[in-house]
Amino acid sequence: MGNTGTVLRELRGAQKSAKGVSLYSRYVNRPAGRVLAAGAYRAGLTPNQVTLVSAAFTYAALAAVALVEPSWTLGLAVYAALAVGFAFDSADGQLARLTGRGGPDGEWLDHVVDCGKLLLVHAAVLISFYRFGELPSDAWLLLPLGFQVAAVVTFCGGLLREQLGKAAAAGAPAGSTAAPVSRVRAVALLPADYGVFCLVFLLLGAPGAFRAGYAVLAVVHTLFLAAFLTKWFRELRALRPG
Repeated sequence: MGNTGTVLRELRGAQKSAKGVSLYSRYVNRPAGRVLAAGAYRAGLTPNQVTLVSAAFTYAALAAVALVEPSWTLGLAVYAALAVGFAFDSADGQLARLTGRGGPDGEWLDHVVDCGKLLLVHAAVLISFYRFGELPSDAWLLLPLGFQVAAVVTFCGGLLREQLGKAAAAGAPAGSTAAPVSRVRAVALLPADYGVFCLVFLLLGAPGAFRAGYAVLAVVHTLFLAAFLTKWFRELRALRPG
């Protein structure tokens, strides 16, 4: 693999399945991650180093949310950093599949960074509300805590569903076919996509609009959590032997 064009073609052939992926991740984040993965490959970076670059962009943005007074300029900078961090989060896995240098350590590091991101993004909003927000009521301080619970439980529940499903499938007879990729599902998943969630930070210059948008997303993510937990429980129960 020599030039960037060749690397990009190889990366297109090393993509994960589009099943269960929203339109944003499929058509925006993964292609952006592919370009970043090609650049990282040319620069000689390892997948773990790309993961740390993702963490640097993401955590710097979240620190800014917590420490800097909200403004339109801050909102644009935070969104840009979060979007770039999310693209690098896609790039590390693509680079690992391209180079064959992935492993349990890289997967572990990626999940640790992701878990920290989900905890800190809502903690940063809570700190910003407390330090800079002229809140209609102190009850608004509970909103980031509730959103944080929904996000982390969704993340952990999804990981457990994936790992337990793999373990059960390992002992199951072969021959099952994967469900086709659904465009309707890809559209329906848009509100739960992290990349779409990041858009709300563009409203930091208008505190009332930001609170409203953040509250709507919190409700949507909570509803998705309830749906996901029900679905995952039924799927795992169906895998019970006997």
